[in-house]
Amino acid sequence: MLSPHVTRAPTPLSRLSALGVTATLAELQRLIPQGQGWQACEVDNLGHDPGRWPAALVRPAALVQAWLSEAMQHGDVACHWHTPVPRLIRTPHGWQAMNAEGACVGQAPVAVVTAAYGSHHLLADEAALMDPSALPLRPVKGQMSLAAQHGAPRAERPRRDNGVFVPLYEDAGLAPRWPARIWAMGSTYDRGANDTTLNDLAHARNAESLDAICPLAAADLREALAKGELQGWAQVRCASLDRLPLAGAVPDTDALQRFMAEAGHRRGRVRLDETPRHPGLYMLAALGSRGITLAHWCASRLAATMDGETPASQEEAELLRSIDPARFAWKQARRQPAGQFRSDPATQTPGGAGTGAAATR
Repeated sequence: MLSPHVTRAPTPLSRLSALGVTATLAELQRLIPQGQGWQACEVDNLGHDPGRWPAALVRPAALVQAWLSEAMQHGDVACHWHTPVPRLIRTPHGWQAMNAEGACVGQAPVAVVTAAYGSHHLLADEAALMDPSALPLRPVKGQMSLAAQHGAPRAERPRRDNGVFVPLYEDAGLAPRWPARIWAMGSTYDRGANDTTLNDLAHARNAESLDAICPLAAADLREALAKGELQGWAQVRCASLDRLPLAGAVPDTDALQRFMAEAGHRRGRVRLDETPRHPGLYMLAALGSRGITLAHWCASRLAATMDGETPASQEEAELLRSIDPARFAWKQARRQPAGQFRSDPATQTPGGAGTGAAATR
């Protein structure tokens, strides 16, 4: 569901969502005919901020494939499918992605980690490029319930309360894995769960949520479950502590410790953009429940940052600061008593540890 995040007063997430909906919708219109991966609609909000809002139903794989196809036509991307990368290492020439056997499967001067919750393993656990506390990512499992729609839909348009009920979605690209004409309800929100197994308990919780949205559809869900006709899909979202994405240059938390030790009691005046960064290393993760909304806008701004472009407006600059991957480490360092900072004079550089760092704006 591509739709705005409605709030009574603007928040960073509502502002990001508004920009993201516009950006993603433009990409859908540019690359994919309606009915072949997406369709425009409206959604009725029944609970929080009731009203009817413009929206779109999207099959994410269709948009991703369109982006990949376009890039491949220009020779801008080479894909290595089914190649797990458990480790990322820095070399004098940039970054190397290593497979489980320790062999390099890709290298470049610049790397972008976009591994959702797996980003924590790559950056904090395995390579120790960041202090784990400075990367507060959380897995949140979601399960969707769906089945073939044979008759008339149970509602005129999608409805949203505790979850989203889609009475009808038609797309030839759904087959053969799914029926070409489906209804769907979802999804659950299981904090801390990091698996993709389907279970009947989650289907039952979707039915309970659907009771408040469309009781007839809830009865259909339970009947399909009892008959063994209910299908489902489960995946793991990646969410941050403040529910905002992380998009930008990856902080060097060890260098930040040295920088703050040198700053001493002046550390409270250290700006976010002065945080030392790992040269050539970026990330985009923690899109939460709004990946289809936020992915394109965040990625386009990340690319602009990597190219050294300045934000187009003060509002954009503020939004980029709100999603800076260094924000957690920076806040922690500013609050930490000066005597607790690690300081190694032999490794400090004149003017602080930020020399040569790439900073987001």
